[in-house]
Amino acid sequence: MSYRSKVALVYLLGFALDLLNMFVANIAYPDIAQHLHASVTQLAWISNAYMLGLTLIIPMSVWLAARVGERRLILASLLLFGLASLLVAGADSIEALIGWRLVQGLGGGLLIPVGQALAFRHCPAHLRSRLTLWVLSVALLVPALSPMVGGWIVQALSWRWVFYLNLPLTLVALVLAALWLKVDDPASDRPTLDSRGLLLAASSLSLLLIALSLLSEAGTRQFGLIGLLLSAVTLGLYLRDGWRKPGALLDLQLLHSPSLRLAMCVYLLVPGVFIGTSLIAVLYLHQLGFGTAQIGGLMLPWALGSAVAIVAGKQGFNRWGPKPLLVFGMLLQSAGIGLLMLIEQPHGWLPVTAYALMGLGGSLCSSSAQTLAFIDIRADRMNHASALWNINRQLSFCLGAAVLSSLLGALNPQLPDAFRHCFLVAAVLTLLPIFAVLRFDATHVRALVRPAPLQEKTT
Repeated sequence: MSYRSKVALVYLLGFALDLLNMFVANIAYPDIAQHLHASVTQLAWISNAYMLGLTLIIPMSVWLAARVGERRLILASLLLFGLASLLVAGADSIEALIGWRLVQGLGGGLLIPVGQALAFRHCPAHLRSRLTLWVLSVALLVPALSPMVGGWIVQALSWRWVFYLNLPLTLVALVLAALWLKVDDPASDRPTLDSRGLLLAASSLSLLLIALSLLSEAGTRQFGLIGLLLSAVTLGLYLRDGWRKPGALLDLQLLHSPSLRLAMCVYLLVPGVFIGTSLIAVLYLHQLGFGTAQIGGLMLPWALGSAVAIVAGKQGFNRWGPKPLLVFGMLLQSAGIGLLMLIEQPHGWLPVTAYALMGLGGSLCSSSAQTLAFIDIRADRMNHASALWNINRQLSFCLGAAVLSSLLGALNPQLPDAFRHCFLVAAVLTLLPIFAVLRFDATHVRALVRPAPLQEKTT
């Protein structure tokens, strides 16, 4: 096996761990709520705390990789992630579980950007589409299988075992990383940490998530509005501080790329809205009488739709460009979310159709956006681009879950109409990036992906 294949496999295992933690936990929410007496807002923070840990640590990935080396960083992250998974599974209160999920996120937050940059750096340009296909395959299989397997585990054992499920995969990734990854060459320089930028970025995100939680309770809504304002002000200060600063925490100048900007906008809303929708749907379907394994099994039609989208997206991106794929994908996911509002009983084809449409539309958008994001990024800026992309990716999942769970809490989750209103909002949010997509000039993208033989014939 070539070295680039070994690096890619370690990265894919880390990516699988990240997805497993996002999708398998949702299926255990009803049991966690019952055993640990958790509210809807607290359940949302099981995901939010993990994603907050991820998002807070990702900006430091470029600096940490330069200071301690990519191999050491990946090994240390896997060790911390495995230890935190053990502690999450053994938590005896919802507060402890949320706290250890934050630590778990800090441990796992470096696996994706560091591993992604390492894998793409060692992969020649003409083979990167193949690597992207493997990434998308993992993104398809893990969300499809983990809720169903998690449902069986919860029913047969307990919710704690869905977190113990992390340990074997973490151990395999740790052993392979230790055996396969080469020791880093000594760094020519040791960059200083942009501590002011880190403080501003972390404060902005933390204030945002706390504000969204406060908005879900009638008695704390005014504090939530204040938190939103403070978050926006802090974000503005961060952008002003780091936009042109040498040695900034992240190279914000990469956002001048229209392709990266549009891809981040699409990913912020479409996959993020699906994560929030899936959280709400688990609670709604459970209220309607669906079994835990039955709810998890609905990810299978989602996976089938995603598989069709990945094949269609791979073939269609070079032929038609990103615009029609993105628009069509948003319309399909929005339609699938809309169908959730019509479900009234725990049987029939309506839930299957809804999840299949969400899988087809959401994956058409996410696969096209991922291809678009790095299409014109130079190799020497890949670390910073990967960090920006993954911060946006985690932020999308945080916001989707936080916004919809806060809305549900504000509307009273005991009422079926509250869920339907949440689904309606989610369907509308999915369509918001259409305006940016329609304004996007895809001429340079078609020039970059145009097959070489055609180029030679025209010259």
